[in-house]
Amino acid sequence: MNILILGGGGREHALAWAIKQNPKCDRLIVAPGNAGIAELAETAALDILDAADVLEFCESNAIDFVVIGPEAPLAAGIADALSAAGFLTFGPSAAAARLEASKAFTKEVCDAAHAPTAGYARFTGREAALAYVRQTGAPIVVKADGLAAGKGVVVAMTLAEAEEAIEDMFGGQFGEAGAEVVIEEFMEGEEASFFILCDGETVLPVGTAQDHKRVGDGDTGPNTGGMGAYSPAPVLSEAIQRQALDEIVKPTMAEMSRRGTPFQGILYAGLMIKDGRARLVEYNVRFGDPECQVLMMRLGAQALDLLHAAAEGRLAEMTVSWADDHALTVVMAADGYPGDYVKGTEIRGLDALPSDSSRMCFHAGTVEREGRILANGGRVLNLTARGATLAEARERAYAMVERVDWPEGFCRHDIGWRAL
Repeated sequence: MNILILGGGGREHALAWAIKQNPKCDRLIVAPGNAGIAELAETAALDILDAADVLEFCESNAIDFVVIGPEAPLAAGIADALSAAGFLTFGPSAAAARLEASKAFTKEVCDAAHAPTAGYARFTGREAALAYVRQTGAPIVVKADGLAAGKGVVVAMTLAEAEEAIEDMFGGQFGEAGAEVVIEEFMEGEEASFFILCDGETVLPVGTAQDHKRVGDGDTGPNTGGMGAYSPAPVLSEAIQRQALDEIVKPTMAEMSRRGTPFQGILYAGLMIKDGRARLVEYNVRFGDPECQVLMMRLGAQALDLLHAAAEGRLAEMTVSWADDHALTVVMAADGYPGDYVKGTEIRGLDALPSDSSRMCFHAGTVEREGRILANGGRVLNLTARGATLAEARERAYAMVERVDWPEGFCRHDIGWRAL
């Protein structure tokens, strides 16, 4: 197969790494890719939000299968355009992608499906939202309705934080994503991620993970796109996974089909676990980043077979084979992230890092110029390792971190602390 992956972050590097291992992959192109991806696949300068550009590229390169990595092209309807043109595509339609693209839409679907989630209210104006939080009090959760690159959620522990979040969102901090705001009940418990492949009818769980959203050690500081992750997540026991499937995921998928918008792709359910039961925090309609990195390390070559089966509607015949091991990834970010940060600083020492089935450095925000690897984003590297135990995986990942020569970068030093 000639395969095209759309995206250029750590998630797409991990997908490319796993897919490349499968002998069914004849040619692999990643657009736009990054410096790390370019070492294992072809890259292409392609506007992945422009359906005409993507279609022309697929036609001229005889692409057999397209895997869409990020949420933005899904929300923009790129999967719809590809499918309409006859290209087999992994990823939901724009209508189904609203499960991530609109928090308010997701709440409507959960209400209709009777899926357990946080209580909420929706607002299109600042004053009404401020009045609501002043009446309700804190802690409380304030969410921009639309896509905000993983940063449009504020867990406000004080009323002042909630008010500031509302002012920021309606003040344009997240552009159109903040035109509507959803304010939710604060749910206590332990949060974890559950990943389920869907083909419109069948659902197939493919793994669990926990990420670390806060920028600082001890879960301090502002939320980020994720500073590290590990898989599996011990808090998501078999019993809780069954409950989440039966009470949250399957009813949601049935409701989406009832609406005429069946979901095909990966459903990433963020769950809050308390007293042995799960409630939905939110859905994402693509692999998490950096959760994808630890899942792909554990799935390996079978990932392509699973994604292909989901796109073709064959999930009922598939099973997932897991090694009895653990994986952990540490994100290295540019100083200043998630606020203002500088691009263009040089990263040295990457050539000396191990690169095998148990240790990989996935690039998230890098570019190669004149033989040098430069930082080109906020989250820049994912140092990822497998081990027989989580402690062993953690030790291997941080050993890789120590070998990276990048004075302008930083990481958290406690990834995996909840499980360990």
